[in-house]
Amino acid sequence: MSRETRAMQDDDSANPGMLSVLEGEALWASNGCAGCHSSLKGVAARYPAVDDKRRLLNLESRINLCRVEQQKAPAFPYEGRELLALSAYIGNQSRGMPIQVGVDEKSKAHVEAGKAAFRRRQGQVNLACMSCHEENAGKRLAGSVITQAHPTGYPLYRLEWQALGSLQRRLRGCLTGIRAEAPGYGAPELVELELYLMWRANGMKLETPAVRP
Repeated sequence: MSRETRAMQDDDSANPGMLSVLEGEALWASNGCAGCHSSLKGVAARYPAVDDKRRLLNLESRINLCRVEQQKAPAFPYEGRELLALSAYIGNQSRGMPIQVGVDEKSKAHVEAGKAAFRRRQGQVNLACMSCHEENAGKRLAGSVITQAHPTGYPLYRLEWQALGSLQRRLRGCLTGIRAEAPGYGAPELVELELYLMWRANGMKLETPAVRP
């Protein structure tokens, strides 16, 4: 990150992602979420996670599951304004806390599947996630520094997008970039890749909503 981008992220009055956090707070109140949850501090630092029915859920699918099963309301569309705003609001409650994605008997197979996806070459360009984010991390691609793929700030405001976006939007963009077929939003293979990436980032602090170039 440049010094200017870091300064934008660290100043709540300049961080454009904070507008979504405020919108998420309003949605939280108007949808009656507080009736069940007094605080969700620390929750975003533990997702994706496997629930008691052995379903692997990321934060967005957990929000929609609450809407459908508890509120008897329709699910928000992926990458829609409401779901991004609620995800940003919940994520912001854990800002500054270390990521703590655990691996146990229920989640081990999902982590391994995500790891395999990270290392699998695919697309017409025949690249894997690791080709850039491990083997060439720190180098430059099209003028930008290649990151180590630690998803510490999602949903985040990307200056390229001029909007808030989820980790799955970024993953699908990478897949399109290597001319591979991108699974749909919420696809199990994308959630498994999310889980693996968050596991790799264990111990790092959440920055939601981060700002990126």
